[in-house]
Amino acid sequence: MKDGIHPAYGPVVFRDRSAGVAFLSRSTLVTDRERDTVEWEDGRTYPVVDVDVSSASHPFWTGTARVLDTEGRVEKFKRRYGR
Repeated sequence: MKDGIHPAYGPVVFRDRSAGVAFLSRSTLVTDRERDTVEWEDGRTYPVVDVDVSSASHPFWTGTARVLDTEGRVEKFKRRYGR
């Protein structure tokens, strides 16, 4: 690999504010502001990235997903066109 062309890869805290959950991972994402840091459980300070949806708040993973189409498509077609 060439030197100097790859982004820095390091620890980042991803925070889902809607669920109140945060997790530490590694990423190339960086924050523009210095105030976007958080002190983690190990006592170190890491940059934090706020995410809109994570597995803690997504309806599919939390089991709160709703089925919108209760009728099958074939039955709906047959009812509409009378076959």
